[in-house]
Amino acid sequence: MRILAAMSGGVDSAVAAARAVDAGHEVVGVHLALSRAGGTLRTGSRGCCTIEDAMDARRAADRLGIPFYVWDFSERFRDDVIDDFVAEYRAGRTPNPCMRCNEKIKFAALLERALELGFDAVCTGHYATLVDTPEGPELHRASDQAKDQSYVLGVLTAEQLAHTYFPLGATPSKALVRAEAAERGLTVAQKPDSHDICFIPDGDTRGWLAERVGAEEGPIVDRSGAVVGAHAGAHAYTVGQRRGLSIGVPAPDGRPRFVLEVRPVSNTVVVGPKEALATAEIAGGRMTWAGRPPVSDTFACDVQIRAHADPVPARAVRANGVLTVRPETPFDGVAPGQTAVLYDGTRVLGQFTIDRTVSAVPVG
Repeated sequence: MRILAAMSGGVDSAVAAARAVDAGHEVVGVHLALSRAGGTLRTGSRGCCTIEDAMDARRAADRLGIPFYVWDFSERFRDDVIDDFVAEYRAGRTPNPCMRCNEKIKFAALLERALELGFDAVCTGHYATLVDTPEGPELHRASDQAKDQSYVLGVLTAEQLAHTYFPLGATPSKALVRAEAAERGLTVAQKPDSHDICFIPDGDTRGWLAERVGAEEGPIVDRSGAVVGAHAGAHAYTVGQRRGLSIGVPAPDGRPRFVLEVRPVSNTVVVGPKEALATAEIAGGRMTWAGRPPVSDTFACDVQIRAHADPVPARAVRANGVLTVRPETPFDGVAPGQTAVLYDGTRVLGQFTIDRTVSAVPVG
């Protein structure tokens, strides 16, 4: 096959490209330039897709003896990922930019161009497994549960999975990948993993959002509507947050309060006890299926609401374009805007963006 290897400049994508070469494929490496800030440099383990990363990717490609290119996707990344991130926070939601990047950039814009240029598949260093079946490819969890990235790939469709290649999915551990990179003479063998949001490399999400969304003071209220404090900008808060709350009125029982809801229209933050974070139901309309969809409109599944959360057994009901999920045990601290990924065992069924949540603890 002709394989386009997306090379981020990290160890995982470099080893994935190397394995594609070893498998006998015709491989071309490409690094995506996602920022037009030419002087951007990586700081420790923060950020990615920087000048330093592009140079690391080129050195890896040279070591593998494959052609290498840098493609400018900065405009598409700004429109589909950064602007979406800002708009979601402005609406009082908690987005996952990695999901949007996989959905809109790596497996949409990049894959579209790859197919136009005659490539058969895009190769990445994600830890996930593809299983071929008579009904088409299935997306499954990786062998290494600690590194499994199937959650952030839950946005992929059957058509995209048919043109995707994940060489690292069966690798038992990240340590083995690093050891392999060292044996191959790849200089990224001990390069630290990237963390946080790539376009906010200093990690100051609150300050970054304040510059783009604005910061307007507003009330912090309890579940009854009583004002208990004030905030300097609702965008700085997310469901489940405990620290950084400016609460002047202590709770009657003296226990700490947590953010339960952000209301952008009234610029209000709602707080309450930890047990009120328990969520008995979630629902959303923006769903996709990673392969064949469930046959029935009502089905059992496991649901994961964060990249590193444990899956929770649940019952899902699909009706009128909305998917409603009721877990056997309540989810903890779910915010609108998060992505719920549905599993059948190790297989990813699909995903939806959470629009509505129902607390397991009634007001009063």
